[in-house]
Amino acid sequence: MNEIKQKIEKLRHELRQHNYNYYVLDQAIITDYEFDLKLKELQVLEEKYPEFYDENSPTQRVGGQITKNFETVTHEHRMYSLDNSYSKDDLLDWEKRINKIVDGEIQYTCELKYDGASISLTYEEGRLIKAITRGDGYQGDNVTANVKTIRSVPLKLKGDFPLKFDIRGEIILPFEGFHKMNEERIEIGEEPYRNPRNTASGSLKLQDSAEVAKRPLECLLYNIVGTNLGIHTQYECLEKAKHWGFKVPEAAKVCRSMEEVFDYIHYWNEERHKLPYETDGVVVKVNSLRQQDELGYTAKSPRWAIAYKFKAERVSTRLNSITYQVGRTGAITPVANLEPVELSGTTVKRASLHNADQIEKLDIRVGDVVYVEKGGEIIPKVLGVDFTKRLVDSKPTTYILHCPECGTELVRQEGEAQHYCPNYNGCKPQIIGRIQHFISRKAMDIEGLGGETVALLVNEGLINNYSDLYELTVEQVIPLERMAEKSANNLIEGIANSKTIPFERVLYALGIRYVGETVAKKLARHFRSLDALAKASQEDLVHVDEIGEKIAKSVVLFFSSNENNYIIDRLRNFGVQLKISEEELVGLTDKLKGDVIVISGVFEHVSRSELKKLIEDNGGKVSSSISSKTSYIVAGTNMGPSKKEKAMKLNIQLLSENDFLKKINFLSDTD
Repeated sequence: MNEIKQKIEKLRHELRQHNYNYYVLDQAIITDYEFDLKLKELQVLEEKYPEFYDENSPTQRVGGQITKNFETVTHEHRMYSLDNSYSKDDLLDWEKRINKIVDGEIQYTCELKYDGASISLTYEEGRLIKAITRGDGYQGDNVTANVKTIRSVPLKLKGDFPLKFDIRGEIILPFEGFHKMNEERIEIGEEPYRNPRNTASGSLKLQDSAEVAKRPLECLLYNIVGTNLGIHTQYECLEKAKHWGFKVPEAAKVCRSMEEVFDYIHYWNEERHKLPYETDGVVVKVNSLRQQDELGYTAKSPRWAIAYKFKAERVSTRLNSITYQVGRTGAITPVANLEPVELSGTTVKRASLHNADQIEKLDIRVGDVVYVEKGGEIIPKVLGVDFTKRLVDSKPTTYILHCPECGTELVRQEGEAQHYCPNYNGCKPQIIGRIQHFISRKAMDIEGLGGETVALLVNEGLINNYSDLYELTVEQVIPLERMAEKSANNLIEGIANSKTIPFERVLYALGIRYVGETVAKKLARHFRSLDALAKASQEDLVHVDEIGEKIAKSVVLFFSSNENNYIIDRLRNFGVQLKISEEELVGLTDKLKGDVIVISGVFEHVSRSELKKLIEDNGGKVSSSISSKTSYIVAGTNMGPSKKEKAMKLNIQLLSENDFLKKINFLSDTD
């Protein structure tokens, strides 16, 4: 039996190496026929001796697993999105911002930005454990069975890999494979796929992994995430990934100045058309991981990376009409309804016109031939008008004065670009939009309830605000379109389960204008209950970290509404969490209240992210730059000389890591 096991292991090892040679190195040393013979031999042995089953065997790549519902999984390390830039000036501004935060020479790693479907792969002890789509950055769908069929994704690593890590990349469909798939579809009389990116993304959600296995998908990797990885730079991260068996494109380059970055961008702006897959720009990253750590993140993006987008494709088409949409905040968005036109592989029929000022500035009129491009090659926008083709009887566009949904006269506040419908509680799109926001994944995350169902519930008169959700019954929702008994039960159960959602997410779910996820978290931590927040004055609010006058005014206005307070009272009576729980209060203190603290250097006991959390949990504010408002600096080893010099000039105290941790009782005097 031991001899059989050794034979199976030998075949697996050989097949993995041949797979790597062919799909990663593009250097096959055996024929497809020879490979298939070895694979068949392994399949026969594994079927005969199931006790030697291995979920990461090369035989698993053929697929066959059926997934009807893809499980939602929380990312252990959040997948952030990148800030975009479109000019050299944007990149120079980014360089200035990071130079204010970190000391010393900054080098950059430049990589091509691949246009595919983002994926996060988790490896433990060198084996692929799970593959999760990006989703909303916090959680995504488990598509492991489908990703295992992609030949360039190693199921088992080689070399000196860490015990556990995540690696991020893009699932892409090379042009050659895409065109071949379309030829086959046309041959059997089916509609061809629109573009490689959407086809790659759609492939990940096919229910039958055997169908995914038939598609020539590839996975290009670009970032490793984890703790104690023993890696010091982004470029080293890419080199390590190659040695472990991942497919990492050779285009990456270390640049020692922004001039070298510009040269890299210029080169690839021309050469990208020769690549075998889609790319829409260049990603520029600070190379040093220590400097990345010091720069940290904004609410949405890493400060240490930025995407430079190549100039988008532009087309012209006829503007047939302008309609107006009402958002959940009452904001009015004018929309251009266009003669359908192909743009970057998709058919574009509508594009945003942004606001009245933009329409007036560009002198956009119905009947004009307009120039359209995809902003960031994703969202279509109207750039201008071809005045040589303007109709003789064309008339200037008159912006609407009344809400297109409820007829209420629109308002426009001083300094605001958009018009608003002030009928907060009587305008149906606003009502539907607020409830859709309330149930969304980052807010109350009500399973079984989607946006279309919300619209049905409002239109049927079953609900008029989000507190009404908690009075719904199975009997009321079963008659709705596409609603069966099981889905009705799931919906009501999902609503009941949302009562356990923590306060900071409830606060975000309320839909207070300008209160996004990050602001909601800061307000929840500071005031700790909705009652305390509701009593806060504008002056109280602006003293909270990162809360300006605009947000403060909006919060005060929200709680001045009797209708809003009535809805909140109902939520309270239904058992929705309107204060931080006792468990969440553990570890929260006011020891650092009023302190503005800068973190600099490398730390021994805790990571920088843990240090920031400790400061915020104890009521302090973390600042990225030193100023006269800085209370003190928590200084680790390798603190930059210019920061030390600035601290001395401003007479700002430096606290060691140990002294700070003792100050908040995280360490005792004996430690």
